[in-house]
Amino acid sequence: MRLDCRRLADGVVIGVAGELDASSADDLETYVGRVWQPGRPLILDLGGLTFMDSTGLHVLLRVHGEVRRQGGRLHLAAVQDLPARLLQITEVWDALSIHPSAEAAIANLSEPPPPRLRRLMGERPPERR
Repeated sequence: MRLDCRRLADGVVIGVAGELDASSADDLETYVGRVWQPGRPLILDLGGLTFMDSTGLHVLLRVHGEVRRQGGRLHLAAVQDLPARLLQITEVWDALSIHPSAEAAIANLSEPPPPRLRRLMGERPPERR
């Protein structure tokens, strides 16, 4: 797996290429810990990711949880066919902020999270009167 970083005025884009599996998942988590600043958006550009197994999915969910706990928000961008299928069959796809490209994710940094993600983040729906 190859990782690269592009800093933004408000956040960071991490490019992920190759395979995200048991042999590389910890590398992604360590890299995020080194380059991401708490409270800021994190965009994972998965355009070069060719394979992801359940260990890779698990590390994405751990990163999502840690970013959220530290006041940031995770965005996935340019998710390719095989990783997208894994996210869809595990029903994680609808719970994350997913964009067609890193540029689209950057343009939408100020948008509120999708409703399902807000529920996962612990936000309660407005009370009915």
